[in-house]
Amino acid sequence: MEELIDRALDSAQRTRASYADVRVVERRSEELKVKNGELEAASSAISEGFGIRVLVEGAWGFSASSLLELDEAERVAREAAEIARASRLAQREPVVLDRSPALVASYRTPVQEDPFDVGLDRKVAILLEADAAIARVPGVAIRNASMSFERERKTFASSEGSRIEQEIIESGAGIEATAVNDSEVQVRSYPNSWGGQFVTGGFEAISALRLADHAQEIAEQAVALLDAPQCPSGEMTLVLDATQVALQLHESCGHPTELDRVLGTEASYAGTSFLTTDKLGRFRYGSELVNIDADATAPGGLGTFGYDDEGVQAQRAPLVERGVLTGYLTSRETAPTIGRQSMGSARAWSWNLIPLIRMTNINLHPGEAGSLEDLVADTKDGIFMATNKSWSIDDRRLNFQFGDQVAWLIRGGKRTQMVRNPTYTGITPQFWGSCDAIGGPSDYTIWGIPNCGKGEPGQVGHVGHGAAPARFRNIKVGVGRW
Repeated sequence: MEELIDRALDSAQRTRASYADVRVVERRSEELKVKNGELEAASSAISEGFGIRVLVEGAWGFSASSLLELDEAERVAREAAEIARASRLAQREPVVLDRSPALVASYRTPVQEDPFDVGLDRKVAILLEADAAIARVPGVAIRNASMSFERERKTFASSEGSRIEQEIIESGAGIEATAVNDSEVQVRSYPNSWGGQFVTGGFEAISALRLADHAQEIAEQAVALLDAPQCPSGEMTLVLDATQVALQLHESCGHPTELDRVLGTEASYAGTSFLTTDKLGRFRYGSELVNIDADATAPGGLGTFGYDDEGVQAQRAPLVERGVLTGYLTSRETAPTIGRQSMGSARAWSWNLIPLIRMTNINLHPGEAGSLEDLVADTKDGIFMATNKSWSIDDRRLNFQFGDQVAWLIRGGKRTQMVRNPTYTGITPQFWGSCDAIGGPSDYTIWGIPNCGKGEPGQVGHVGHGAAPARFRNIKVGVGRW
C-alpha cells in the first residue's frame, strides 16, 4: 500500500499538481433482518479501492479505481490531472486551501467486542428473541428486527506530508411493530425509527439496547394507536423526545450550517441555506438556551472519527452559542472564505467519491430541566411527541413539517390521552427561538443517523446528534390529517 501511495503522489506531482492527496479504503458491511419470526436477509459485502484528488492551476480533479496496482495508480493520477485542467475552463475562482498542518497519525474506534468476531447465531438469536416478544401482543401484523455493522479501514496521504491510518467501526440495531385495522396502519419503533440506534463502537452497543426488554411496550402502543383519537390541531406547547429533537437538529441546524450550501456550491440536489455568511456572529438563531456544536470527538457518536478525509484532526467547534450563529461546518477549501481554518468536516462515503462537507455530531447542549418526566411535570398543558415518522423541509432549511409515531396530551403536568398521527410545523429561527426548556444530562443521548444524503453523484453520510428532550412554546400542531 505504501508503494502504491508513493507512486500515486509522485505521478500527481509530475503533472504539475500544486496539491494532491490519495485515500485507500476498504469497507466491510454486514446486515441482518428478521421479519415475522423468520430470517429475511443476511448480507455481507466488501468494497476496496483508492481515489486521487489533485489541484492543477487552482482547479480540482478527481479519479478513482478498484485496481490496487502500481501502474493503475499512475494512470489514475494522470486522469485526475486531466479532469482538473478541464474543470478549470468552467471555474470562476481558483481553489485556495487553508494551512491545516500535515499530520502523521493513526486512529481506531474504541471497541470492547469486535462485531465481526461475533457469530451469526448469536446475532440472529437476539433479533428472534425481540421478535418473539412482539409476537406475544395480539393485533400486531408485521414484526421487524434488524442489525447492521460497518468497518472502514483507510489510509490518507497528501503531497504536504500527511500519512494517516484509521479504522472506524459502527454498530446498530432496532425493532419495529406494525398494527393494522380496516382504516389505520400504525407503527412503533425502538429505540428509534429508521432502523434504530447506530453508534461508533462494538457489539457491546447492541447488547446495551436490550431489544427484547422493550419489544412488548412498543407492540402494545402500536395496537393502542389504532383506536386513539386524531392529534388535535392548534397552537400548543410542544415537548419533543430526544430522538425527535435529534432529527430536528439534523434538518434545521446541521444542514443549513454546511458552508458549501451557504456558498451555493451545494444547491441543485439538496438545496442551499438561509444562514448566509453576513449572519455570522450576529444572527439570532434561537433562544439563549440554545447552544449547538459540531463535535467529531464525542465518544460513540456516529459522526465520530480521528481525522477527516482531508487529513484534518477531529475537533469540537461551536455553531450556535446562546442562540447566536457563531460557526459553520467547513472544509480546507471553504474555511478561508470566512477567515478560518477547517474544523474537519470533509468526508467521502467511499473511495470512489470526492469529499464533501458533512455533519459530524451536531449536538444540542443539555439544559437544566431535568429528566423527561420533570419536563412534562413542569408543563401545565401541551402535547408530548415521540419518534419520527415523516419529515419535510424546504431547500433553504426554513419551513418544515414533522410527523411522529405517537403523542400524548399533557394536562396539569401529566401525560394523559394518547393521540395518533401527531404533526407539527414551524420556521427554523422562530421554532428554536421558542425553546424555553431543555432536558438535563440524564436524558441526553447521541443518536445516530445512517442515511443522510447529499451531493451529485449522491453520497450517504453517517452522522450523529446529541439531544435531550426539549420544550417549545406556541407551536402549530396537528397541521395535517393522514
